[in-house]
Amino acid sequence: MKKKFWLSLLASSLLIGVLAGCSGGGEESSSNEKDTSKKTEEAVTIKFHTHGNEESYNWKETIAAFEEEYPNIDVDLVILSEKGDTQESLQKLDLAAASGEQLDVLMFSDPASYAQRVALGMVAPIDEFIEKDGYKLNEEYKVDTTIDGKYYALPGKFNPWYVLLNKDHLDEAGLEVPTDWTWDEFMDYAKKLTTDDHYGTYFHGPQGGGWMEFMKLALASEEENTEFVKADGTSNFDSPLFRKTLEMRVQMEKEDKSSVPYTDIISQKLHYRNQFFNQDSSTIVIGSWMNTELGGTEQFPLEFNVAVAPYPKNDAGDEGGYTPVTTDFMSVAANSEHKEEAYTFIRWYTSEGQMVQGKNIPSWNGVSQDELGEIVDGILAGTVNPEKVDRDSLVKVLQSAKSSKIIPPVSYQSELYKVVNEEYEKLILGDQDIEATIKATQERAQEIIDNNK
Repeated sequence: MKKKFWLSLLASSLLIGVLAGCSGGGEESSSNEKDTSKKTEEAVTIKFHTHGNEESYNWKETIAAFEEEYPNIDVDLVILSEKGDTQESLQKLDLAAASGEQLDVLMFSDPASYAQRVALGMVAPIDEFIEKDGYKLNEEYKVDTTIDGKYYALPGKFNPWYVLLNKDHLDEAGLEVPTDWTWDEFMDYAKKLTTDDHYGTYFHGPQGGGWMEFMKLALASEEENTEFVKADGTSNFDSPLFRKTLEMRVQMEKEDKSSVPYTDIISQKLHYRNQFFNQDSSTIVIGSWMNTELGGTEQFPLEFNVAVAPYPKNDAGDEGGYTPVTTDFMSVAANSEHKEEAYTFIRWYTSEGQMVQGKNIPSWNGVSQDELGEIVDGILAGTVNPEKVDRDSLVKVLQSAKSSKIIPPVSYQSELYKVVNEEYEKLILGDQDIEATIKATQERAQEIIDNNK
């Protein structure tokens, strides 16, 4: 079944390629054309296909810095979507691969698209280059990119999840900004922060089969097996941490009355930005893509002080720091004729290149605390009121956060998400208890898993 899935995906890409050829559509143009006449005869041109646009990634300055350091490697940038649409980018990338175009460096925005293209044979392993450079990826970077025991990518930006706090609400409740806490303590904070004017917290999911991070709250605090399907392909719905997440959600909404009711979220189409910046919720668990908005924007002004706490852990004795993380997976194309040069670029880009780019927090551990602080200062400077953000708490959380081990997404992931969403709604709306919810989820999920073997 899995093999058929990948073959179908590749066949679809080939079909799209044929149709595109018939329509007379032009090739994707490079957005970084350069005069290569000054290059030596030994110069190599590598093509870099990315979903990232210039505004978000500062490519001109970044690539110019790389070419200055490596004058014999010319980077031909191909922006697959000017609006940064990852789905459009993937379709164009699949088409380029099916059409036999030159591919050297590939950027993927999420674990699913990365793992799927590895399974399709589109991506080359880079273990030999890492060994030659003499470092261990898990020590050098915060994000683990292992798939089936091999490395196929180096991680770029580092967007861990964290907890945003209304510092004014904390002060009013006599609470300190947590620097190390558990989910039980998070629940206690939410309860103490709840007043007649606002809730203690807001969970933005699940909804519509998406935002499943809010169904993995306790699972995501661990180093391994953080997904609904484990690395060995078996169901993870029997995990006590899945049960713990359900218990937390029910207690906070039904007993403590500290979280925004699910019915309000769905019926009123609530959003986490409005909930937090309008001070309707004292805390939100969310990804650090919010860094660029923490000091407020024109659309969402900041009228209170903000602090940041780490993603909670399950038990006080746990190591802590584990959290859902989004990154850019920088890979070398399997059919590249310049794999060494392509690797040279991704290694530079995911290390010192992140400093040059200055747009995101790097996954690279080579960034010192002072340098990380400078990046954070630069990001916050782009907001309206950076002085209202507890900058030190943000830096500390970003410094200590780390990702769990990647589990390659299954092809039937959306089906599982739909099941989890449906059974959770029955639970939170009072149509079934936790035991019935877990039992139904396990049975329906197992049927999906069996049908896809």
